[in-house]
Amino acid sequence: MALTSTPEQPLPVRTVSRAVGDWIHRLGRVWVEGQVTQLVRRPGMGTVFLTLRDPVADISLRVTCPRAVCEAVGPALVDGARVVVWGKPSFHPGRGTLSLAVVEIRPLGAGALLARLEQLRATLAAEGLFAAGRKRRPPFLPAAVGLITGRASAAERDVVENARRRWPAVRIVLREVAVQGPLAVSQVIDALAELDRIAEVEVIVIARGGGSLEDLLPFSDEALLRAVVAARTPVVSAIGHEQDAPLLDFVADVRASTPTDAAKRIVPDVGEQSAAVAQLRARARRTVEHRLDREERHLADLRRRPALAAPGRDLDRREQDVAALLARSRRCVHHALDVTERDLVSTRARMRALSPAATLDRGYAVVQRESDGAVVRAPGQVGPGERLALRLAGGQLRAEAVAD
Repeated sequence: MALTSTPEQPLPVRTVSRAVGDWIHRLGRVWVEGQVTQLVRRPGMGTVFLTLRDPVADISLRVTCPRAVCEAVGPALVDGARVVVWGKPSFHPGRGTLSLAVVEIRPLGAGALLARLEQLRATLAAEGLFAAGRKRRPPFLPAAVGLITGRASAAERDVVENARRRWPAVRIVLREVAVQGPLAVSQVIDALAELDRIAEVEVIVIARGGGSLEDLLPFSDEALLRAVVAARTPVVSAIGHEQDAPLLDFVADVRASTPTDAAKRIVPDVGEQSAAVAQLRARARRTVEHRLDREERHLADLRRRPALAAPGRDLDRREQDVAALLARSRRCVHHALDVTERDLVSTRARMRALSPAATLDRGYAVVQRESDGAVVRAPGQVGPGERLALRLAGGQLRAEAVAD
């Protein structure tokens, strides 16, 4: 039921505090999972105080429980332990604080943790976050390498020293964070987001040395895994040793078995690259020399061909052919002229024999009427007194026809 108040009639603190307490007390008992921090066991006191911290968000809840409940858990109840508690939320009006009165504590053993990790693995795999198709290949030689690791840790030393040994000019942008405990997830996520915003950083390495299952739990946290998937920059996972397999290995773009292996994967080895360049240069030189040798042999073969070895020989042969053809053509022309000349003489002789002039030369005459020039072939074609023209070999005569 909502409380009614006005500026003129405000409610006293005790009324609001009592109403809040009444509402919280109606919640009943709940099961809560978290990480134990600030565990306080004062000698002679029957109550133990601790803080239950959310493993993902920066949220915590004060917890009180009987000493017997804590002793029933045994040595597993220490700072950093993951537990499930059963308790009832309570509000203390006098101090205005919220706490959880716990009556049972169950530590999350390795089996329970593994079961939860397996369930999360199946969920993320079903979403396609482990698919090879979505993973990106880091650049061959990044301008800068982002490194997220613990402060002054062996993992940092392994990555930095091996990377600089392979490529001395490599630039490392370091972000030191907590790599275990309740603050690890949030700090790694913040460092990842910060490095992802730097344009020069082309690959990010998240590195940590080996540890127990509980120590490596932050690197299987769902919030961190989704942050890695959403990152613009390729991420390399270098957590623990070869046998360690946090879920970060499956969502990262590249999985390195160790921090040292990560250094080998993010930058090339200058010695290997120099040797590769030398091999390529030698190979290119051999290729060019082989090509030159082949072309030189080809030119030598061409020079040995008759057309190039003695080019005048072919010209001389062609000159002889031309001279022979010229002589042959002359003979053919002369022969043709001789034949034509003989034919012409024969034709002229025949023409002379058939010519009327030749007949006239033998004493014959051609009689024509003077009036129309018609040739007279019979006496009946002219009448008495008709004027005639006589054509002789030596000229013409005039005559007049008389009756017979």
